Amino acid sequence: MSSLHLKNNKKGPAPAITPDDLVFADGFIFHRAISEAKVLFTQVVQQAYFQRVSLSSTGFYATPEIHYDRAKGHGHPFLYFAVGAAVSEVEVDAFTGMTQILRTDILHDAGDSINAGINLGQIEGGFVQGAGWLTCEELIWDAEGRLLTHSPDTYKIPTVSDRPREFNVRFLENATQRLTIHGSKAVGEPPLMLALSVREAIRDAIAAFGAAGGEVFLKVPATCEAIFTSVKKQKAARNGAAVDLSPKVAQPNSP
Repeated sequence: MSSLHLKNNKKGPAPAITPDDLVFADGFIFHRAISEAKVLFTQVVQQAYFQRVSLSSTGFYATPEIHYDRAKGHGHPFLYFAVGAAVSEVEVDAFTGMTQILRTDILHDAGDSINAGINLGQIEGGFVQGAGWLTCEELIWDAEGRLLTHSPDTYKIPTVSDRPREFNVRFLENATQRLTIHGSKAVGEPPLMLALSVREAIRDAIAAFGAAGGEVFLKVPATCEAIFTSVKKQKAARNGAAVDLSPKVAQPNSP
């Protein structure tokens, strides 16, 4: 930028400046050899703006060692896989279909975690999001194809009260991932799938209301209505009776 100069109070010509000579520190820019001649960083940014000089830079990370032949169905399309395990304990109320996650234990592979606090939040948040997806976030349309569950009062998302009462998360140890930043692994949406342990725990609890063995039918999301219906089927099957759970249409009262 022609209008920006570093003044040299020393005798002799000013040295030629290269990018490697410039130091950015404490809100200033200065030459390594002339540390007393400082320019405010904000001044440099302002000059760049007025002279229409871009100070931005972009980059793109190309994952190494990945390749895949779609025609042959052969290759190595991913550098690594996100791995985790979860065990959940739930309590089901057969009279209402309501459920509570009592405890969840998670072991997740985050490689060499760079920031354990952030990764912990991602795992816990992803798990609760997954639990909502599998238990309460239901989409319902009317006969005309209009979405009925379109707002917070009709579409239930998980809240803090829906998290497990006891929530234990541990990171897999000695899990350095090669060819990644500091041996770490991405931790974002993968923990969402660990919430399948909640759905299967609910299904196992429903099975306890019926005879041993057999299949437990439970739709997704496993809402209170779905759980209540499934429990009722289990009880009927245990007693050897059929149960009609088809939806009924209310008839108007006769005059």
